Amino acid sequence: MRKGIHPENYRLVAFKDMSNDDVFITKSTAEAKETITVDGVEYPLVKLEISRTSHPYYTGKTKLVDTAGRIDKFKNKYKKFSKDEKKAE
Repeated sequence: MRKGIHPENYRLVAFKDMSNDDVFITKSTAEAKETITVDGVEYPLVKLEISRTSHPYYTGKTKLVDTAGRIDKFKNKYKKFSKDEKKAE
C-alpha cells in the first residue's frame, strides 16, 4: 500500500439506527461527538435515521415510517380548523 493516502483516524465505530435501536460496529472515519458502550467496550457513536435493519428494501416491509414529515402532515390535515382560516371566510 502507498503511504500517506489513508486516513489516520480509521477505527471501530458504533452505528445506531434510531428507528429500531439496532447497533452495529464497523470500521469508519466518521466523526462522532457521542460514545456508546457495547459489550464493555466504549465506541464513538454515529446515529442513523435508517439502516439495513429498518429500510423497506432489506426488511421486505412496504411501509416506511416518516419521522420528519409528521408535523407537516398534521398541520396540513387540521389547518381548516385554525382561527386564521375562519377569519378569511
